[in-house]
Amino acid sequence: MREITVEAQSWPIAGAFTISRGSKTEARVVVATVTEMGLTGQGECVPYARYGETEKDVIAAIKAQAHAIAEGMSREQLQRAMPRGAARNALDCAMWDLEAKLAGKQVWELAGLDAPRAITTAYTLSLGTPDEMREAAGRAAHRTLLKLKLGGGGDEDIARVEAVRAGAPNAALIVDANEGWKPEQVLPMAHELARLGVSLIEQPVPAAEDEVLRGIESPVPLCADESAHGLEGMRRLVGLYDFINVKLDKTGGLTEALSVVRCAKRRNLRVMVGCMVSTSLAMAPATLIAQHSDYVDLDGPLLLAQDRDPALRYEGSLVYPPARELWG
Repeated sequence: MREITVEAQSWPIAGAFTISRGSKTEARVVVATVTEMGLTGQGECVPYARYGETEKDVIAAIKAQAHAIAEGMSREQLQRAMPRGAARNALDCAMWDLEAKLAGKQVWELAGLDAPRAITTAYTLSLGTPDEMREAAGRAAHRTLLKLKLGGGGDEDIARVEAVRAGAPNAALIVDANEGWKPEQVLPMAHELARLGVSLIEQPVPAAEDEVLRGIESPVPLCADESAHGLEGMRRLVGLYDFINVKLDKTGGLTEALSVVRCAKRRNLRVMVGCMVSTSLAMAPATLIAQHSDYVDLDGPLLLAQDRDPALRYEGSLVYPPARELWG
């Protein structure tokens, strides 16, 4: 019989992490554990207020599945029993981890995937003044791909990107507005960012207003984040965006994330895999999605003051697949 335990954890961030919606100094995560025959699978999620999630509600939702999982609920049944979101992500990933251990295999084998390899990840620079972001870029200039958090568009955001470009002249750049721009700012900003060599613009306008992007000819590809969750609604994104950002907390786990990637490729949408600020346990399942992504943003643990042990191995801009002691 399988048993569930769940707990909230706090992991201090190195300094603060700031985006257009606010700033935080700790990563609050929820870890689900599923145990059977002395073996344990774990999954980590981040309740996100942007999507109406609270820590209390996520914990309650996980606990509510205890009886069904004890009675043998499968991952496929889990997809139908819970809505996509952070709670299902933690359980789905814990169940993958446990299944692999029970089978004496690794998750990538169970999923029919090729063996994962080390892959280049972006490193995120928090929103700050141009001077602050130039200094941060200088410290990260050895990294090959930087992701910049921007604000409300306009001259100050352009000044931020110019400052980062000065601090890290050789890095590829992604910018993330986190829904912070007005629709009329998108094309003028995109032309300025193209001049500065930016490779991708993530979620420029609020998800509720993104229909204004349909058919515009942006010189920099656009990526859906807050507008893209799971399989439902993906058809609408075609013609609005060039990329989608797949995050396991949005898809409700690895199971649907794998389906989302396959669906995106059929619809000629390119893929970015992203993360919330969280530990290596949350990143580990996403490294499998990273193998099939055009851009990878799995730097969550690098933003923490301390990661869990064992942790993912990072070398410069490379992130390596997880050791079995961590997950999978």
